Amino acid sequence: MRAGGTWRGTVLMVAGALVAWQALYWVVGDVALRSPLSTMQYTWMLLERPSFWPHVVESMKAFGAAIAIALALGLAIGLTLGFRKLAGQVFEPVLVALYSLPKVTLYPILLLTFGLGISAKIAFGALHGFIPIALFTINAVRNVRPIFVKTARVLNYSTRETVLRVLIPAALPEIFSGIRIGLSLTLIGTLLGEMFASQRGLGYMLMNAIGLHNVDVIMSITFLLIVFAGAVSSILLAIDRRLRRL
Repeated sequence: MRAGGTWRGTVLMVAGALVAWQALYWVVGDVALRSPLSTMQYTWMLLERPSFWPHVVESMKAFGAAIAIALALGLAIGLTLGFRKLAGQVFEPVLVALYSLPKVTLYPILLLTFGLGISAKIAFGALHGFIPIALFTINAVRNVRPIFVKTARVLNYSTRETVLRVLIPAALPEIFSGIRIGLSLTLIGTLLGEMFASQRGLGYMLMNAIGLHNVDVIMSITFLLIVFAGAVSSILLAIDRRLRRL
């Protein structure tokens, strides 16, 4: 797809979302929604408050640490289980079962383990993200053409060299798709962690606003999170498409 067509589709999608938002606001009213214009105005006011930015920094710190852990753990597990077929056959069903388990049920265990604070949020975010990254990586490694691995053996590559020089470059496009999904789920997990047991962060602000029925804050924070997630996802999607064309 050409760049012009991509941008045109993006603009049409955003315009359609704003029209649908405005139409829904006309139906529901001020009880549960705010109009797009009102939300953007309040969001600008929120961004100008000095007290708002410590919450943003707290959330970004937790999210950054969580995605780093999810990436390291997911790639390590995925490459190992994808390269070692017997280990993959044994442990992949365990990962799938863990992925299907509602993560909220594990949060009390994480709180007992890490206590209240940023550590529990990081752990909860990483728990959401590392499994899809691992599963995508396993399948990506399995889908690498066998001739590549055989060539590495002919060249007497060690296991480490085979992984770094052959498997990762060949499987990178599919691995990157898993990273995109893992990033989104890590963000959700981090925010959920802040909502349940935290005194700072965007998730805490969102939960507090829900308790006070402060629709302006709810809509503004939700809008900011959607913009952030959409921007990051668009960047990663563009990189993903470029990798698949190589």
